[in-house]
Amino acid sequence: MHKLLVILCLTFLTAVLLPLSSFATPEYARQTGLQCKECHVDPLGGGPLTPAGEKFREDLKTKGLSRQLTTTQKVVRLLIGYFHMMAAIVWFGAILYVHILLKPAYASKGLPKGELFLGWISMIIILVTGILLTIAKIPSWDTFYTTRFGILLSIKIFLFLIMFSSALVVTIFIGPRLRKQRAAVQKGDTCACTPDDLSRNDGKEGRPAYVAYNNMIYDVSRSRLWKDGSHMRKHLAGNDLTDALKTAPHGEDKVLAMPVIGALRAAGEKAARPFLEKIFYFFAYMNLTLTFLIVFVVSLWRWW
Repeated sequence: MHKLLVILCLTFLTAVLLPLSSFATPEYARQTGLQCKECHVDPLGGGPLTPAGEKFREDLKTKGLSRQLTTTQKVVRLLIGYFHMMAAIVWFGAILYVHILLKPAYASKGLPKGELFLGWISMIIILVTGILLTIAKIPSWDTFYTTRFGILLSIKIFLFLIMFSSALVVTIFIGPRLRKQRAAVQKGDTCACTPDDLSRNDGKEGRPAYVAYNNMIYDVSRSRLWKDGSHMRKHLAGNDLTDALKTAPHGEDKVLAMPVIGALRAAGEKAARPFLEKIFYFFAYMNLTLTFLIVFVVSLWRWW
């Protein structure tokens, strides 16, 4: 039932938005208020155009106004264009939020479900409304490569399809595999991190509590002696306790009994990034770049 309703709605919108064919000049005369002789050499219309007529025709091609719309079609196109722009604002805002504020390093650990849902809803709305707006605006296929308006629209569509495809790849293939890798680490596989990485695992606000000893990292999260990442109100998780343990009343056996997380790397040492994570970073920065490119194309399209 829902599928049938969607098909009927799309059919209705396509029928409403599909402009009536217009090959005669009276439509243009009604649009501009000019007489036929203003655009045609023959005062009765038809045939060769005057310089003013040539300019008017080129302006129509440049601005993509080759099709005429009824008042109803214009209202429907306005509403669809409104939803198209709102979805684009939400989508681009989500991209900027994730890739500039949250950082790809955070996103690679799993995008927040809210942002992921919002992004996909926005992309689907942009896709559907974009198709309908293109039908209402483009009179023929050659408009895509013979007019300035059509060429810029083609570039915009191409960039959007790249972003849409990369989102599919990340959501369906890369994301689930990255989650599996993280789950494997949590089950006991070791990893390596720098002192900066270690400091983020301080046991506060639900974060795990890690400590380093002799270049190894141990998980003390489940120890009752490390509640909220603090031990005896003297030692804090997220730090290297190699020197501090020398003055402790107990031996190293207390630390060695804790689960091993991995090795502590030097501050300047970089770990090899997994291949899937490299692909994720590539798509992340590519989409951020394409976002700015699409906004630039729209600026050229509308205001240049």
